[in-house]
Amino acid sequence: MDGVVEGGYRKQEQHWSEEETTQLAEKENWNKDTDVKKVESTERKVEERGQWGSKAEFLLAIVGSVVGLGNVWRFPYLCYKNGGGAFLVPYLLFVVACGVPLFLLETAVGQYTRQGLVTCWKRLCPLAEGIGYGGLMIQLYNCVCYIIILAWALLYLMFSFSSNMPWASCSNTWNTANCVEVRKETTAANWTRQTNATSAAMEFWERRVLSISGGIGEVGHVRWELALCLMAVWATCYFCIWKGVKSTGKAVYFTATFPYLMLLVLLVRGLTLPGAFQGIVFYLYPEPARLADPQVWLEAGAQIFFSYSVGAGGLTVLGSYNTYNNNCYKDCWLCLLNSGTSFVAGFAVFSVLGFMAHELGVPIEKVAESGPGLAFIAYPQATSMMPFPQIWASCFFIMIILLGLDTQFVSAEVVITSVSDLFPALLRRVGGREIFLLFFCVFCFLTGLLMVTEGGMYAFQLVDYYGSNGVCLVSIAIFESLTVGWVFGPENLYDVIEDMAGVRPNALFKFCWRYLTPLVSLGSLIFYFVKYKPLTFNHWYVYPDWAYTLGWLMALSSIVMAPCWGILKLCIARGTMKQRLSNLCHPDDDLPLTQKHTAEQQPVTSGMEMVVMITEEPNFKTPCLHCYHQAQVDLQVYMRPGSCKADPQSLAVSVSPDPILGNTNQVDHQGEDSICPTCCYMAFLTEAQVRIGKVPWHLAYAHTLSFSKQTPFLEV
Repeated sequence: MDGVVEGGYRKQEQHWSEEETTQLAEKENWNKDTDVKKVESTERKVEERGQWGSKAEFLLAIVGSVVGLGNVWRFPYLCYKNGGGAFLVPYLLFVVACGVPLFLLETAVGQYTRQGLVTCWKRLCPLAEGIGYGGLMIQLYNCVCYIIILAWALLYLMFSFSSNMPWASCSNTWNTANCVEVRKETTAANWTRQTNATSAAMEFWERRVLSISGGIGEVGHVRWELALCLMAVWATCYFCIWKGVKSTGKAVYFTATFPYLMLLVLLVRGLTLPGAFQGIVFYLYPEPARLADPQVWLEAGAQIFFSYSVGAGGLTVLGSYNTYNNNCYKDCWLCLLNSGTSFVAGFAVFSVLGFMAHELGVPIEKVAESGPGLAFIAYPQATSMMPFPQIWASCFFIMIILLGLDTQFVSAEVVITSVSDLFPALLRRVGGREIFLLFFCVFCFLTGLLMVTEGGMYAFQLVDYYGSNGVCLVSIAIFESLTVGWVFGPENLYDVIEDMAGVRPNALFKFCWRYLTPLVSLGSLIFYFVKYKPLTFNHWYVYPDWAYTLGWLMALSSIVMAPCWGILKLCIARGTMKQRLSNLCHPDDDLPLTQKHTAEQQPVTSGMEMVVMITEEPNFKTPCLHCYHQAQVDLQVYMRPGSCKADPQSLAVSVSPDPILGNTNQVDHQGEDSICPTCCYMAFLTEAQVRIGKVPWHLAYAHTLSFSKQTPFLEV
């Protein structure tokens, strides 16, 4: 039957009557119309998850997630505090041992399962489903707590446009008799002469912005200026992510790039100030003896988990919106941009602190701060000593707001996506996401009002210190690495990455997932509990016992979620303990690589046997050659014909010898097309293949068809 593809169909067509050919065409057109109507009806009921509009959107979202406030106000302070340049040694070791391996693990798992934080682990390893719930709890606390910082920054930004900086003078109604104006004329002796002296910037922060009360039990009134700022930030967050990755992908073009422009402006300005060199030397001067202190190593590890956004599920959700064949292995090295940004931000911060110490004639350690103390006390105070302070203060707080917005986008997206994937029939309907997001934002806003009261700062620090601290992130990271390293298997994840990205990761990742990452993380966790110190405010206020109990309940809500959920799943499962473990550790049969392994174990069906199979059973499930997803195939309609938006004439398939078709060569597309509804790849059937029994390409010609390397990804 040689030459059947090129000439055999025309010979065979002569034996068919014109009436039979017309009836066949009408039947095919009717089936096509019916199939399109079914698809449109289904899409109206449940919307698709969506994907990133371009690779750039995903990369910018990753940059916005991993580059945040910690790069500006935490890393530089930790660096000078823990040995200057010597601190980079444990920091870089933690990057290799935990940062990059966990970054690749989370993005690969999300891209492979294409699910939210909870359902991705449920599909990969049902026993580890609690990892998703633990990460979801951390993100809930982040959503309520983190955005308060943006409300503070927005209020400061509005004050930055004043003709006189309100944090620069002591002539305001909120100032006390102990207020000291920190100016160039203020010498170190005058500044330290009064034991109870406080700077004007400190009093503006505590008495004007926070109006802080005497303790967490004294809630006081809502600070309505902060409440309005909080509402404005939540409204911005809502409209930036309300359409999912469609709107988030557009927002990150600005929110992820503009902070770098502001950082560059502040860096250039800082390096041109007198005293900047002394500040940079203080920032990087190495003290190797500090490496003997275990606290230095603990803080280096904690900084990696915070700044690389690992453990809380943000990377998993962002990766789930990628195309299946995205090169996640290449993308994982983007996380190193975080370390580079932190290092450069240290120059911008300490050049300004060096200038401030130079002007006051005091040691730099007297003015160096971290966290809110740097952002809302030290840096505003330094800008007030520069010419045109309004410009530099505005640039700084715009940078703070945009850095925080990106992180807030990701935290909210993790919650919305994860819950939507848990209840797709309810929340993926038209308007379902927008309504759910609105309720979520309103809930978080009302909860956050507690933190903009006069006692709100105490509540803020309690949630920040316990609800989303390093212990929670490290615990989640341990469970993740153990699940992949010992349950799912690193070789299986290697196969997943190779199947998606076309490249097999370095052998070092396997060693990290199995041994290095869990052991290093566990060591950090143990040392934290050994050196644990209860939270205090400003080093003097001690929280009541009920507050510490509440704090540890928030921490345990994420730490114990994974083991407790696993034990619960084991208890309610059926069968012997061995059967339960086997079922709960087995990935979902619907995952692409699982389908591939299943298809490889099945015997190959010849073309002649397939014709018999078609006659007996006109519809059956068959795996896609590309993504191996089981799909119900309609032999008449070929899935969704005619949906290809590419030029079919430019594509071809390679056909090998077959008992029905005979020996054939590379052929152009001449017949109907077929799209896999999961991976959206197109199969091109020749006219001969179409006429011989309507054989579905997914399985019938698994031994005859192979995709051309030039076959592009097609949108449906």
